[in-house]
Amino acid sequence: MISIFLYLYHSEPKLYPMKKTLTLMLACLITVLIAAQDDKAKTGWKFGGALPAISFDSNLGFQYGALVEFFNYGSPSIYPKWEDHIYAEVSRFTKGSGIYRLMFESNHLIPGIEWAVDLSYLPDLANHFYGFNGYESVYNADWMDTEASAYRSAMFYRHERNQFRFKNDFLGNLSGEKLKWSAGFAFQKFEVKSVNIDKLNKGKDDDLLPPLSQEPGLFELYRDSLGIISANEADGGWVNTLKAGVVWDSRDNRPNPMKGIWTELGFELAPGFLGNDWSFTKFYITHRQYFTLVENNLSLVYRLGYQATISGETPFFYQSQMITSRLTGAFNEGLGGFSTLRGVLKNRVVGEGFALGNVELRWKPMHFNLFNKESYLGLNLFYDLGMVTRKYDLPSNLNSTFNSAMTNYTISDFFNQGAEKMHHCAGISIMPVWGENFVIAVDIGKAFNEQDGNISFGIGLNYLF
Repeated sequence: MISIFLYLYHSEPKLYPMKKTLTLMLACLITVLIAAQDDKAKTGWKFGGALPAISFDSNLGFQYGALVEFFNYGSPSIYPKWEDHIYAEVSRFTKGSGIYRLMFESNHLIPGIEWAVDLSYLPDLANHFYGFNGYESVYNADWMDTEASAYRSAMFYRHERNQFRFKNDFLGNLSGEKLKWSAGFAFQKFEVKSVNIDKLNKGKDDDLLPPLSQEPGLFELYRDSLGIISANEADGGWVNTLKAGVVWDSRDNRPNPMKGIWTELGFELAPGFLGNDWSFTKFYITHRQYFTLVENNLSLVYRLGYQATISGETPFFYQSQMITSRLTGAFNEGLGGFSTLRGVLKNRVVGEGFALGNVELRWKPMHFNLFNKESYLGLNLFYDLGMVTRKYDLPSNLNSTFNSAMTNYTISDFFNQGAEKMHHCAGISIMPVWGENFVIAVDIGKAFNEQDGNISFGIGLNYLF
């Protein structure tokens, strides 16, 4: 079966001023039966689907691209489970941002071990950056709004970040089928620099972004004026890591568990002998639990997570990276954004340590059969919360440095010491599911505090956890 669906797209209202941003989303659903007998067999390699993307942003340009995936259901068939999975994605804006990703998963090539390998290049001309320690860093939405009298630049809370990633995750049985060990290694190169204003202004006749010499953004102020971002991390660098942990997994299925527990904990190390410019150790633990309220129809699920640096020095650009036993998407970062706090600005809550919670009521109001595959429509109500538990260290002489270097601002424009508390958001997810493995997630989230943004909208694949 061939399926072409709406491509994943993320947007946050007022990310750029309304008059400067036009988003066009092309949605199509074209389903063709290759052969009834072949589809019923569900054996061997199957073409899972392709998702096109078309959008436009006046700052980033036109977006275009697609993803494609294949599943190997084995012979004899183990459908809806699979033996191998290949996922490829190419999506880019004409001015340079994009996703170039190839991922392969196998449950049988290495006997007794699940293996997932990810090779990605993720250029981002306008990566989100709001400072550190959550509410202790003040967010001023008017500074990015061209219609506001306080407007400074639509790129004020942005910097360029290009990421290369080669990541391998392994999972094997430790005792029985539920207790497992996990391990992995990753080589990642981050290139960090200021937003290329000239590139973003190219081809625009009006509403030009102001040059950084006139309106430096938060990244430039932290780097050049306040010394919060040190010289040895300001340009990025290699972060090469090793990972080890344990996993307890009693879920009844992976795409949308109705019962069971999925808990993992472990350590990630960035040792000097792997060529790192920084050396650190992080600890992580994530607990997920699933309760059936109405058989095959209604469930209550939750996720609790904690992550912290326990030794060494982590570069600022790596603090937002979430650690898990297996990477499930092109990005796995936060807190804030549609993989952590849906409704809160992406990477709004960043520190040396954080706690995270998600609760969902998952309902399947409609079941149907679509081309020989059992399908359903899911509706979720969600509530997300999180906060910094260990603060990112700011310079001890910050007040005096600020007063001498930032003559156009007051310190209260940027910092509110002691203000960090729990960040909250809630919303609804619409989940069309074809078969067992193809899940589209449409999320609408609302932040409870205007310091976290307002209403966010995102389209992606799969249940959050």
